[in-house]
Amino acid sequence: MQHLPVRKIIHIDMDAFYASVEQRDHPDYRGKPIVVGGLLEGRGGVVATASYEARKFGIHSAMPSKRAVQLCPHAIFIRPRFDVYKQVSKQIREIFHRYTDLVEPLSLDEAYLDVTFDKQGIGSALDIARKIKQAIRDELGLTASAGVSINKFVAKIASDLQKPDGLTFIGPSRIQMFMEQLPVEKFFGVGKVTAQKMKNMGLHTGLDIKALMEHELVQHFGKSGHFYYAIVRGIDNRTVEPNRETKSIGAEDTFPHDLTELPDMFAELDKIALVVEKRLERYGFRAKTLTLKIKYSDFRQITRSFSYPQPVEHFDIAEKAKWLLEATAPQGNKIRLLGITLSNFSQSAVPPGNTDAQLPLFPQP
Repeated sequence: MQHLPVRKIIHIDMDAFYASVEQRDHPDYRGKPIVVGGLLEGRGGVVATASYEARKFGIHSAMPSKRAVQLCPHAIFIRPRFDVYKQVSKQIREIFHRYTDLVEPLSLDEAYLDVTFDKQGIGSALDIARKIKQAIRDELGLTASAGVSINKFVAKIASDLQKPDGLTFIGPSRIQMFMEQLPVEKFFGVGKVTAQKMKNMGLHTGLDIKALMEHELVQHFGKSGHFYYAIVRGIDNRTVEPNRETKSIGAEDTFPHDLTELPDMFAELDKIALVVEKRLERYGFRAKTLTLKIKYSDFRQITRSFSYPQPVEHFDIAEKAKWLLEATAPQGNKIRLLGITLSNFSQSAVPPGNTDAQLPLFPQP
């Protein structure tokens, strides 16, 4: 019986990509707290990314820009140059393709690579990751972090462990122990609400989750329970899929307590809209259709959509979502989830990526 080779997966994640490009191109920005996005035309806005100097002050992606100013009044705010970021992203992918054609971009600044059979016959995924990082540094003047493992989930977590300019290898013999020791909030896909629910159940690490039967996890976490059961054992059979087209961008959030008052609902939509804006900016998309998703306490779910003749402006996302919500007469209803999705992209704005980039506000599988 012929055994399939062990997969070799690399996850590459650029370090503070937009901010690093700006610091590369403008030497006077180097070593300073740089914030890309927000504070445009007096509308406030959301942080697309921040340099590591700015992150020391607590600034992070998807944060309202007004909050970023409070945390670091001397931060330098820069208008995004998405045409430049797209061009640099193209150059990065050209480097990836020297080693494999199995490249699955997640956004402009990160991707999965399957190097089980690499073009240059190097054989070692760790050596390939080193060569890619060095090429990005030498040719583009930027740094990237890489995670190397036998599946996508572990590789993605690994790439975040030693940022910036990190390289982490988690081989087959280490995966079980690694997943058992991993805090639940570090599991990619476990958001704040789910992490708190797990902790309330006494589940603090992967080992705690592993002690539960699959049907128990499904009972507590729905279909995500199947995912948790598999991944805590290091099982992730998803393949690296190149050339997939993104169909939608969105975010949603499940609330710890049902919302019944309109001001509370509006406040949550403001937060969700900020995340959607950030994701649109990250992909460089422009969309014409906005869809509001509402899930009630009895799990009944409805959607309401609005299509624009021209691509929606980022600052209009929250207001249109609120308008759609008001049209459902929500006052007094018990709402447990709200979500905003943008779709119907302009043809020039649809690069390869996820088939559906609709993600929770705090992503869950």
